[in-house]
Amino acid sequence: MHDETDAARPAGAGSTALDHAASAAGTGVPAVGPAHDTLPPATTPSAPPAATMRTPRPDTDLPHDRYLNRELSWLDFNSRVLALAEDSSLPVLERVKFLAIHASNLDEFYMVRVAGLGRRDEAGLPVRSADGLTPREQLQLIGRRTQVTAITHARVFLDHVLPELADAGIRLTRWEALDDDVRKGLSEYFHERVFPVLTPLAVDPAHPFPYISGLSLNLAVTVRDGTTGSEHFARVKVPKNVDRFVPVGTGTDAGGAGRADATTFLPIEDLIAAHLDVLFHGMYVVEHHVFRVTRNADFEVSEDRDEDLLQALERELARRRFGSPVRLEVTDDMSEHMLELLLRELDVSPGDVIRIPGMLDLTGLWQLHGLDRPALKDTPFVPATPPPFGERETARNVFSALRRGDVLVHHPYDSFSTSVQRFIEQAAADPKVLAIKQTLYRTSGDSPIVDALVDAAEAGKQVVALVEIKARFDEQANIRWARKLEEAGVHVVYGMVGLKTHCKTCLVVRREGAAIRRYCHMGTGNYNPKTARLYEDVGLFTADPEIGADLTDLFNSLTGYSRVNRYRNLMVSPHGIRRGIVERISAEIDAHRAGRAAGIRLKANALVDEQIIDALYRASQAGVPVDIVVRGICCLKPGVPGLSDNIHVRSILGRFLEHSRILHFVGAQEYWIGSADMMHRNLDRRVEVMARVTSEELTPVLGNVFDLALSADTRCWVLDADGTWSASPSGGTDVRDYQETLLQASRSGPAD
Repeated sequence: MHDETDAARPAGAGSTALDHAASAAGTGVPAVGPAHDTLPPATTPSAPPAATMRTPRPDTDLPHDRYLNRELSWLDFNSRVLALAEDSSLPVLERVKFLAIHASNLDEFYMVRVAGLGRRDEAGLPVRSADGLTPREQLQLIGRRTQVTAITHARVFLDHVLPELADAGIRLTRWEALDDDVRKGLSEYFHERVFPVLTPLAVDPAHPFPYISGLSLNLAVTVRDGTTGSEHFARVKVPKNVDRFVPVGTGTDAGGAGRADATTFLPIEDLIAAHLDVLFHGMYVVEHHVFRVTRNADFEVSEDRDEDLLQALERELARRRFGSPVRLEVTDDMSEHMLELLLRELDVSPGDVIRIPGMLDLTGLWQLHGLDRPALKDTPFVPATPPPFGERETARNVFSALRRGDVLVHHPYDSFSTSVQRFIEQAAADPKVLAIKQTLYRTSGDSPIVDALVDAAEAGKQVVALVEIKARFDEQANIRWARKLEEAGVHVVYGMVGLKTHCKTCLVVRREGAAIRRYCHMGTGNYNPKTARLYEDVGLFTADPEIGADLTDLFNSLTGYSRVNRYRNLMVSPHGIRRGIVERISAEIDAHRAGRAAGIRLKANALVDEQIIDALYRASQAGVPVDIVVRGICCLKPGVPGLSDNIHVRSILGRFLEHSRILHFVGAQEYWIGSADMMHRNLDRRVEVMARVTSEELTPVLGNVFDLALSADTRCWVLDADGTWSASPSGGTDVRDYQETLLQASRSGPAD
C-alpha cells in the first residue's frame, strides 16, 4: 500500500497499493468492524515504551490507554477499501479494482510491517507499541484479523462481484465447466505458450526443497509412482510472464449466450493443474493445491561504512528476494499432510498461515480491470488547466503568471501537465534560466520531468536532482533514473546519511535583466504525471523571495554540508515540523483561553505521532475544536469524555487516493501544505517540507477543501471513541461525494 503503503500507491503506478473508495454520490458506506477484535488488558505503567516515543512521560496526567494500535488501525483502513468492493453502487470493474488494491495493500503490509514485528519478536526485544502491546501480541491480533478479512475478501469476490461481472458478460470459469472443444483449444495454448516455461521441481533425497520466491503463485503437487507405489512431493511455479487469466472465448463460446461483448477467462493455475499429467508423465497425480509465500522485503542499508550508497543499495536489493517467510497463503481445501510439509520446509509457524476459500492472489484482478469496458468503470474526466496558466501569454511563459502572484493547484482536478510539467519544461527550454534544483522521490517509467532535466543539462544549465534511491519498492527504478541523469550531466545527489528525502520541491533560478529571480514549486505529491491523475494532491507555485531563499538554504543542506534548522516560511523535518505544529497547537489553546477564535483542522494520510496526538488532546481539553480528515492510520481516540470531547475524525476514500497534507490553524489564520504525515518516520527520519500559503486569494481554496470534507452530508467513515469506524451519514439525508463534487466544480474551468 504502494507512499506511501506509502502502501499505498496504485498498482501499476509505482506502489503498492492505491487506497481508493467510492465516488458515486448519494450512497451509503458499509460499516467496518472495530479497531480491536479482542485486545488484551491494558499493561502496567512500568511497561517499556516504543523506542521512538518521546511521550508519554511517566508524570503525564493523560490516560495511559489513549492510543489506538497502529497496525490494527491500518487493517481497519484496508477494510474500508474492501467495503468499497462490496458497494453495489459502484461500477463493477471499479469494485474489481478495489479487490485488487486490498490484496496488494495487504501484501506490502506483511512484507514490511509484519516482517518488522517478526524480527523484533525473534530478537526478544522488549519494545511495546504506544498502546502497550508486545510484538508477539500484535502479531497474534494481526493474524486473527487477517484470517477473518481474507474470508470476507474471498466472499465479496465470489458472492458479489463475480455474479455482477457475469451479468455484464465477463466470466471466470473453471476447467471442469468447459466443453471438449474449448478444452482442446486451451490445451493447444498450454503446449505452445505455457508448457515450455514450466519447471516442475521434485523433492527427494537428491532434490532439496526448492526456494519459493515471494508473492509467486505455486502448485504443491503429490504424485505416486505407479510401479513402486511411493509418493513424492513436487512444486510447480506459475510463471509471471503469462497472463493470470487466459481468454477462453467470446460471443457464444464458453456459455457467452451470443453476447458480442461476452468474455470468459480461465485462471492460469487451473490450466496448469489440468495438465499436470503432462508435467509428470508416467506418474499418478494424487493431489494438488495452490499456495503463496510472502517474504520479508524490508531491509536497512548501512550508511556508516566507507562504501558507495548506490552499490550498497544494489547489494541489499539482491538480498530482498531471499527474505524470510512472514505469511503462507493456502487454499482452504489443502490437506493437513500437505500443509504440514509446507510449514516444515518453509519454516513457517501455524500462526502465519492464512486459509483462503477460492482463488489466491487477487492482485491479478488488475488484468480484468484493464479490459476495454468503459461502461463498467468510472466516467473519464479531463483535468482543468489552472486559470493563471490558461491565458495565452502564460501558457507560453509560466513565469509571467507567477510574477503576478502565487498559484495553487489541486490535482487531479487541476492538470499536472499544464502546471507542474509545463513549469519544469519551460524552465529547461528558457535561455534565461540559469539553474534548476529538484527533488525526485518517485516518478513514472517514461517521465517527462526527467526528460526535461536532461534537456536542461544538455543546454548548459546548472541542474541538480536529488534522487531518493531508498524510496521503498521504487529503488531499482530510481537507480536507473539517477544513472540516466548523471550521463546527461545532471548533478545527482542521493540524499542525506540516515535520512530519506521525501519533500516535493523544485527551485528555478532565472536571470531577468540585471536581477536574479527564484521561482518555486512545493507540493504534497510526487513529480509523477501518471499518479497525478490518480492521487489527490495540492501544490504551491510562488516567486516569493523569502521562500526562494528558504529553498536555496534547503538545497544547500541537501547537497552540501550546510545545516540550517530554522527557515523563514517553511517547516522542515527532522528538526522543525513537529516542533512547529506543537507550537501552533499551543497558540490555538492560548487564543481560545483569551476568548479569541481558535480551531485546528488537519488533513493527512496518517496520524501516529504521540507528541502531536497529545498536543491535540490538550487542545481538546482546553475547549479548542479539532477536526481531522485521515485517509489511513489514526492512533488518536476521538470523543473520549474528558480527553477528546472536541475532536472529530473522519476518513474519505474515493476513486482518487487522498494524498494531500494540509493544516489549518484557525486562530492564527494560517494554512500549511506539505509532504509530511504525522508519523515518526516523516518527522524524525525524513527530510520533509511544509510551506505556508499566505495569499488571500488562495487560502479560501484550501478552506473549501476542509469545508466540503467536513460537511455533515459528505460521504465518509467516522471514527468512534472505541476505535470503530462507522458509515456516515447514517441515513435520512441527501449524501454527496466529496471527490465527485470537486470534479464537477473543476469541469466549469478551462480544460487541459
